[in-house]
Amino acid sequence: MKPILNFPILLFTISLAALWLAARAGWWLRRRLRPLDEAEWEDFNLIITATLTLLGLLIGFSFSMAVSRYDQRKNLEEEEANAIGTEYLRVDFLPVPNAEAIRQLLLKYLDQRLLFYTAIRDSSLPQINAETEKLQSQLWSEVRAGASQQSTATVALAISGMNDVLNSQGYTQAAWWNRIPRAAWILMITIAFCSNMLVGYASRRSGAHIFWALPLALSVSFLLIADIESPRGGMIRVRPQNLISLSQSLKGQ
Repeated sequence: MKPILNFPILLFTISLAALWLAARAGWWLRRRLRPLDEAEWEDFNLIITATLTLLGLLIGFSFSMAVSRYDQRKNLEEEEANAIGTEYLRVDFLPVPNAEAIRQLLLKYLDQRLLFYTAIRDSSLPQINAETEKLQSQLWSEVRAGASQQSTATVALAISGMNDVLNSQGYTQAAWWNRIPRAAWILMITIAFCSNMLVGYASRRSGAHIFWALPLALSVSFLLIADIESPRGGMIRVRPQNLISLSQSLKGQ
């Protein structure tokens, strides 16, 4: 199910067709089963109302979860840019050879972080992650080498800054892995399917346009949630504006 969620347009198309078929199936069952009397219809309408209310709550909670994760990714991108920019300045506290080497490595590291945010296909991520880990090891080695030559409070600031740079990458990666649980999607889609069957069963006309309203509304909701929640597959993505600005600033010096 996860690959489908990475392609919101595909999810929209499949869910629209499936929910429309569910509504048609409900209408078909009504024609085949025993008609409900007036008292049974009152209970049936109560069930429809409760089911749609529950579905609305699930969609609302899922949308809130998706937006909060999107905001978290944006905030972490800003923190990562700040950490790199701060460390670029703090390396002045290290010996000159180490400081110059760290600056060059930080520029390369910044390029890799930009590639991570702008990569569209997951197939390019292994190479980006491998290069990022390599640069992280080199950065830490240079900082450790510089700190071994002199142990002062200002050098400790450079070490702390590099620690923030490395940690910020880990926090960002964790945020991009943090997705809406698969069980929540399964529950939401299942209730949506049942709701359309109930609405189709309650419909007294067979006009095709009647069965499009609810499936279309639900499919658009699923599209929006999946688009916001998918870091790479959707149209709504985190643009690394802070990292881009930092890169332009540092390379323009």
